[in-house]
Amino acid sequence: MSLLELGGSGCLGLISNARTRAAGIFAASSPGRVTDQVIGRVQKARAITGAVTTLLLISVYGVDGGWSAVFEDGFTKLFLAPLVLILVGPLVIAGFIWYVPAQHRPVLRSRLRYPLRAIGWYLGIPLGTIAGYAVLALLLKALQGIFVVQAVISLFVLIVVVPFTIWAAAFLVFSSGAAARYAFNTADVHAALPAVLTAVLVWVLNIVQLGDGLPNGPLVVQIAAFLGGPLSVTAVSVWELHVLRTRYGVRVRG
Repeated sequence: MSLLELGGSGCLGLISNARTRAAGIFAASSPGRVTDQVIGRVQKARAITGAVTTLLLISVYGVDGGWSAVFEDGFTKLFLAPLVLILVGPLVIAGFIWYVPAQHRPVLRSRLRYPLRAIGWYLGIPLGTIAGYAVLALLLKALQGIFVVQAVISLFVLIVVVPFTIWAAAFLVFSSGAAARYAFNTADVHAALPAVLTAVLVWVLNIVQLGDGLPNGPLVVQIAAFLGGPLSVTAVSVWELHVLRTRYGVRVRG
């Protein structure tokens, strides 16, 4: 489907296509991935439990900035998690590859093209959009006074650039969630990598957010709220590694 056809189908068509594209890039099944429904249900249950617990704590003890601050924090986390993965992930992956037996390392390194391709999409779309706007701004400035050319460029912006910008914004939102959930397709490198990366990611995010201070409430509640999330995610990740090893024979050093 072309961009013009998407524009003709309206914003909903653009958003739907962006969601499909993001899922096709970050959530597509591949031979290297292990899909286990029990693991998926446990992960969802932990996420729901964490969200409900957070809402209960906020309802009882309140939060600085009110509910608007809660939604802003959630929106920030949506985009912060993939960026932290991009920054911290290479160190974790390098340590992971170093830890496996030497005879397996070349194979794992050859599979790095899959997460690199996903990162390229994730960064390339917004950066390309920004670059495109910069080029258009320079063209309009350079051709100032040539009204026919400016009219053509303005029409191009209306028909192509604006729909693409809507699509790119929707793609970034959907791909941010998928990129964090599937750890930029690192399961295509090794099936155990997403669990390891998720455990590291949640602790790094928790430390980063420590700059905003602990949540409201008694000291015991503050400590429990600060440690509860990363500890529960780490526990699920360790259990996932156990399931992968015992049920599917996936071993880090196997």
